[in-house]
Amino acid sequence: MESPLAVWNEYIRQRDQGQELMPGLIEAKNALTGEAYKDGALSSKTKRLMALAVGLRAGCEICVVGQTMLALEAGATRDEIFETIAVATAMGGTPGLAESYRVIRLLEELGKL
Repeated sequence: MESPLAVWNEYIRQRDQGQELMPGLIEAKNALTGEAYKDGALSSKTKRLMALAVGLRAGCEICVVGQTMLALEAGATRDEIFETIAVATAMGGTPGLAESYRVIRLLEELGKL
């Protein structure tokens, strides 16, 4: 299994390349995500934790790693992340739990375990 931080860093590299190659598309996508994740009735942190749960259920590696990183940046605690994993597992079964091991590896790499 590849390092979650390596996955994140590769995503950042590809995101920047995409911005150069497809600026209009990436700007539109950034506007959408900026609107979706801004503080409103739900905090940005809560929305990132929700997105993490969806990513866990979808089995999307970059979604799991990215939303964990973004949730941490938004102020999520380790306990909040683990509760999000529990909800994703309760709703989606063992596929969400299996994906959660990416989160645990990332937290280990970041020194948060």
